[in-house]
Amino acid sequence: MSSVQTKQDTDSQTIVESWGSLTWLASKELTGSDITVGRVVIKQGRSNPRHRHDTCEEVLYLTRGALDHALDDQVVHLEVGDTLIVPAGVAHNAESVGDCDAEMIVVYSTGSRDFYKV
Repeated sequence: MSSVQTKQDTDSQTIVESWGSLTWLASKELTGSDITVGRVVIKQGRSNPRHRHDTCEEVLYLTRGALDHALDDQVVHLEVGDTLIVPAGVAHNAESVGDCDAEMIVVYSTGSRDFYKV
């Protein structure tokens, strides 16, 4: 039998916050994966909490809206189709600055991503 898993084979996990939501699609816990993949929505005019990941890089790909993403003391403006790589240990957060909710795909270089508010 094939070891390939499709979306129908696995359960996603959605976390709803006041600023938006995170839907985890693949991770060590959900699928046994060595990477973590998710979909993040940040509501228009809102920001996710400032945080860092000490054990993994984060790659995000913006699919809708616009973001101002703060990394340490630098701000990077992102439009649809832009990709941002956040190195491990760098404090960051994003503000949805477009005319609609911002949506992105996020990928972490480990199946068990860590998260620390700063």
